[in-house]
Amino acid sequence: MGIFKRIKTITMAEMNGLLDGIEDPIAMLNEYSREMEQEIVKGQKALARQIFVEKKQAALISETQAFVDKRNRQAKLAIEHGEDAMAKLAVREKLVLEKQLHLYHEQAEAIKTQTQLLNEKIEHLEETYNQMQHKKILLASRANVALSTKQIQKATVSFQTDTIARGVVRAEEQILMMEAEVQAGNQFSTPLAQFDAAANQFVDEDELNKELEKLRNEKVALV
Repeated sequence: MGIFKRIKTITMAEMNGLLDGIEDPIAMLNEYSREMEQEIVKGQKALARQIFVEKKQAALISETQAFVDKRNRQAKLAIEHGEDAMAKLAVREKLVLEKQLHLYHEQAEAIKTQTQLLNEKIEHLEETYNQMQHKKILLASRANVALSTKQIQKATVSFQTDTIARGVVRAEEQILMMEAEVQAGNQFSTPLAQFDAAANQFVDEDELNKELEKLRNEKVALV
């Protein structure tokens, strides 16, 4: 069981490492920006449809109001001409139209409320998007700094290990060269010293004759 657990741990570590490498924060921010832009486009399209419905409702109210006014005029005209049945029919249609008109006004208010809410949501979405864009710039700058620092740290680590090792080797070589030069100097200086000693021991012929003459004179004096 211990072996399988270790294999699982190693596999999970490798998978997490791959995911960390794939998960580019800047790419993620760009993807979030694209998704936000798509949401804004959807919201704008929905707002356009909502405004169309609002205008259509306003046109329906205007048209119904015109019919109400028309039936009202027809009812008055029928009353003036003593046409009670026609007046009653006109008044009936007028009352029906007024009820419809009241309903249309209520619907129009509801539509306006929906339009206002949708507009506020889009404005909030756009504000969030703008904030995210500014934040993305800041985060991108931070990511670049972090990446540069990470690269510098890697380069520094490489420099400290490789260059220092090479420097130690060069220093050792220089020390060996210095020791070799000293040793070589000693080897050459010894024969020279011997030569100098031999030179110091050399006596020329004149000096030798003078010393012999000196000894003869001393011997004669003693006799």
